[in-house]
Amino acid sequence: MIKEKQQLRISKLGHTWILDFDGTLVVHNGYKTGEDKFLPAAKEFLQSIPKEDFILILTAREKEAREKTIKFLKENGVRYNEILFEMPMGERILINDDKPSGLRCAYAITPKRNQGLEHLDVVLDENL
Repeated sequence: MIKEKQQLRISKLGHTWILDFDGTLVVHNGYKTGEDKFLPAAKEFLQSIPKEDFILILTAREKEAREKTIKFLKENGVRYNEILFEMPMGERILINDDKPSGLRCAYAITPKRNQGLEHLDVVLDENL
């Protein structure tokens, strides 16, 4: 079964990317049984984010995994602004207002665990 791509149309303004780590970008709990491994298209997705954008990575990993996690990201040339450890394992809730122009200022993309991001297509829309 071929899964259809999910398209995310965003403006050309600067963006804040809030990304879960395990199960979204890398194999869930892979670091506990071996080494981290990027999920399909996750590394390329991260590297495609413009340098002007802000990247916040969230993870429930314990602080003891910090050094190993940061080393993995650095070795793979992944840029980020902040990474927060020991985040609660429940829902992540983003509340943000829309602009008066009608620009939607919050999105939620929820791939299945360990699916990767190969089905996500981000498009900069000059009309937004």
